[in-house]
Amino acid sequence: MSAPSPADSGSGRLAMKRAAVAIAIFVALTALLFWLAPENLYLWAKAIHVIAVIAWMAGMLYLPRLFVYHSEVAVGSPQSETFKVMERRLLRAIINPAMIVTWVFGLWLAWDGFGFHGGWLHAKIALVVAMSGVHGYLAGSVRRFAEDRNVKSTRHWRIVNEVPTLLMIAIVILVIVKPF
Repeated sequence: MSAPSPADSGSGRLAMKRAAVAIAIFVALTALLFWLAPENLYLWAKAIHVIAVIAWMAGMLYLPRLFVYHSEVAVGSPQSETFKVMERRLLRAIINPAMIVTWVFGLWLAWDGFGFHGGWLHAKIALVVAMSGVHGYLAGSVRRFAEDRNVKSTRHWRIVNEVPTLLMIAIVILVIVKPF
């Protein structure tokens, strides 16, 4: 495993600082919106939840695709090192924060809007737990790729790439149709 260059280390820290600043701004703006329009709190929470879900899903669909390409290049190659940076930044700056915001606002919406009642809601939460498990698997895979320890085939990553899509379809159907 090659050591990251000083330039990569500095740009990585800068990217993490930018992500932290963006999250702080998001939190501040969210608090301001809630303070200025408390009568619309539920609608703002729902909008923020949907935005976070979209960001989370974008990352969850893109990261396994990066793994497909990463598994096709030689360990230690410049392309491999570039994929490592892309995977780490995607996970830390987009996927992880989006999942946290999704969970925080989703649980609040479930409590405030539905009192945690409804079979569809329980099924949705179970599928979101499954999505979080996939998230954990992908996060561990980022670490394994970073350590040049990936043993999974390109075919494996192509299949894994479909799992978030299937979970997302089921979750959206449960939320919109509320079949039970």
